[in-house]
Amino acid sequence: MKEIVILGSTGSIGTQTLEVVKNNSGLRVKALAAGSNIELLEKQTEQFMPDMVCVYNDSKALEFKKRLDAKGRDYKHIDIVTGMEGLAECAAIQGADTVVAAVTGMIGIKPVIEAVKSGKDIAFANKETLVTAGHIIMPMVNKYKVKLLPVDSEHSAIFQCIGGQHGNKPSKIILTASGGPFRGMKKEELQNITPADALKHPNWSMGKKITIDSATMVNKGLEVIEAKWLFGMELENIEVVVQPQSIIHSMVEFKDGAVIAQLGTPDMKLPIQYALCYPERKNLPGERLDFYKIPQITFEKPDMETFEGLKLAYKAGEAGGSMLTVFNAANEKAVAMFLAGQTGFLDIAEIIKECMAAHKNIDNPSLSDILEVEQDVYRYIESRYL
Repeated sequence: MKEIVILGSTGSIGTQTLEVVKNNSGLRVKALAAGSNIELLEKQTEQFMPDMVCVYNDSKALEFKKRLDAKGRDYKHIDIVTGMEGLAECAAIQGADTVVAAVTGMIGIKPVIEAVKSGKDIAFANKETLVTAGHIIMPMVNKYKVKLLPVDSEHSAIFQCIGGQHGNKPSKIILTASGGPFRGMKKEELQNITPADALKHPNWSMGKKITIDSATMVNKGLEVIEAKWLFGMELENIEVVVQPQSIIHSMVEFKDGAVIAQLGTPDMKLPIQYALCYPERKNLPGERLDFYKIPQITFEKPDMETFEGLKLAYKAGEAGGSMLTVFNAANEKAVAMFLAGQTGFLDIAEIIKECMAAHKNIDNPSLSDILEVEQDVYRYIESRYL
């Protein structure tokens, strides 16, 4: 029996992870962690009966405890924790084998570090942690000899393509992108885009923040940087190709010119299950590719002038250091403002660009440097735009 911890259990990845658990008798939930959606968290707790539950929001944690107390003695064994300390406790809980890191944003850095230190494998779906702290995380992964198993569909695809290559390292990684809901449009056409428009992704069902990131193509930029850390590749050897049908999830090219691709339906449960059950492949219910029903698979070059977030990601990646935190933090704040109706769609990239231009880079930032830069970026944006 493999015991798992899910950080971000009420989000898109977290809920799909629990669907995978339901279909696999060899998996058990050891701990759950969520932000403030205690209604869904209560249902998850009732169904999976973990040993520990973290509610990040303090007041919601008190309310959640009252709800469990009202359910009676069967729930008395569940340890309820809160805040960042609670996230870290869940991540390091004794007896767990794998931690699913599915929280959104840099909030995931500390619990991932604690999970690695406690010797747990990481099913990784928190790209912001590697983007901002990859230089800290990856040496720790090697030191503690744990597995970092990618859950993002693109990185899982790369991981699957590399497997069985007997140590032959790819010469190039080719990350595919759907292009989002505004593929083919120019900047002048995006002036009046609303959050409702941007949340209509053509292929994938995801959380709000990552869906907006997909629409701006910032998400693909984050994935480029994540791939750099996961697979030890230089940025110049990581290429983005728009593949609108979302059938090819990514590809790798080897020095002899061979290109290996991983294909499948756009279903996140496949990479989640692969990470949880690795190296075994288990049956996964769901739709299969029917090649007779696929008229064509097309490829396009990404438009980095219209979707400038992708270009800025490469620029931040080349600068390295704390510039990666600036890129990520500025995007997080700008997306939150856009969703709240406080700024426009095109302003997201402009805010990122302005923050990067104003920042004095720190080459090898410590964790405290990273967290301080994050707050500096938030304060800078609030002083300029709110």
